[in-house]
Amino acid sequence: MNINRDILKLALPSILANITVPLVGMVDIAVAGHLDSDAATLIGGIAIGSMLFDLLYWNFGFLRIGTGGLAAQAYGREDRRECARILARALGISAAIALFLIAVQWLFVNAAFLVVECTPEVKTLAVRYFYIRIWAAPATLSLMALKGWFIGMQDSVSAMVADVTVNGINIILSIVLALGLTVGDVTLVPAMGFDGVAVGTLAAQWTGLAVCVVILASKYRKDTFALLQRSDLMTLFKGDQTRRFFVMNADLFVRSLCFIAIYIGFTVISARYGDILLAVSSILMKLLLIFSYFTDGFAYAGEALTGRYIGAKDRPMVRQAVRWTFAWSMGIALIFILIYHFAGVPMLRLMTSDADVIQAAGDYLPWLLLMPIVGCAAFTWDGIYIGATASKKMRNSMLWAVVAFALVWGAGIMVLTMQDLATHAYNKAAMHVLMAAYFAHLLARTVYLSHDWIKLKDKILRF
Repeated sequence: MNINRDILKLALPSILANITVPLVGMVDIAVAGHLDSDAATLIGGIAIGSMLFDLLYWNFGFLRIGTGGLAAQAYGREDRRECARILARALGISAAIALFLIAVQWLFVNAAFLVVECTPEVKTLAVRYFYIRIWAAPATLSLMALKGWFIGMQDSVSAMVADVTVNGINIILSIVLALGLTVGDVTLVPAMGFDGVAVGTLAAQWTGLAVCVVILASKYRKDTFALLQRSDLMTLFKGDQTRRFFVMNADLFVRSLCFIAIYIGFTVISARYGDILLAVSSILMKLLLIFSYFTDGFAYAGEALTGRYIGAKDRPMVRQAVRWTFAWSMGIALIFILIYHFAGVPMLRLMTSDADVIQAAGDYLPWLLLMPIVGCAAFTWDGIYIGATASKKMRNSMLWAVVAFALVWGAGIMVLTMQDLATHAYNKAAMHVLMAAYFAHLLARTVYLSHDWIKLKDKILRF
């Protein structure tokens, strides 16, 4: 079927690019875990440092999501001039936000550690990591907008090239700069240790932005950006489309805050139980997210095709895009259940050589078998709703997800406090409660979006 060909054409490049995303985090943790120092502390420093950037950048996820959905619909209407305006607007906002983040970096770090609990050693490393990597903010935020725009333009290949460039360079430089490079008796690159991981990320982000500029100039200059007029730039932040952009992004900003409440909360809570369990939670989250990067490839395809066919007012193709995107996504879920079952322990050993961390993490591997089905459904619905620019529904689904996470966590800890458990047993059980709360948030998103699509599809398909 043509729809399956289109889905694979969009999904496969995205999957290839997404595969490199968890590899970056896994390599960072693996490098830290093999440095000549306390592995758990170094891994914790990477985890908390990365969490600080999640705390920052997830607030601005609308730069990718809003740009992608609007660009897909403009593409479906064959309005290339509006496509160019959408990207120009998103890049302008990205630059302004990035300059603001650099200006308030010291305030942000100090405010963050008023609520983030970790050992002094981990805090010191995390702060060092943050102050190096923050200078990539303009590139990072611009790349978010560019990736969304490429996907909206049905061009997942360009998005793949940008991602593979960034992540490939990140992996290589993190290893080389942290561990050094020696050929024979000649040291070509001196080892920077822990700081080398952050410097590698900084350099990779700016390189990726340069690659995207080349792609725009070579691929879209004549048929898209040549259509822009001076009046378009002068009125870039005025008009109905601009108001729609900001209203949509307000909903997506609230959604991002909900993600922060859950994902950052997951790390902050695990940090309360010592460096070993913090390292365990970091590794499990990296392993858990591997399947999401495969599913996201099909979610991006669903986003691009749903938005395109809504823009073109093609009702039958919207339905086919949703149906077949889900079929492919659920197939990925089943594959990953098998992978986690048979290769879970070997994957842990790849992440760290610390025997204590590996042994502790093994107790929580069964949770990975439960996550893919509900997780794949949630991520796929996200892509479809992005294409439909149904930002309010996405916001509401995450509000319910926060409620589910908080209720399960709160109820579980309440039950644990009633038990007469030793500290080690209590901490181990608390981590199981935390995994259950994470599962509950995925389930809440899946149930809400599945139920609401019945009403939403009738509303958006009234052409």
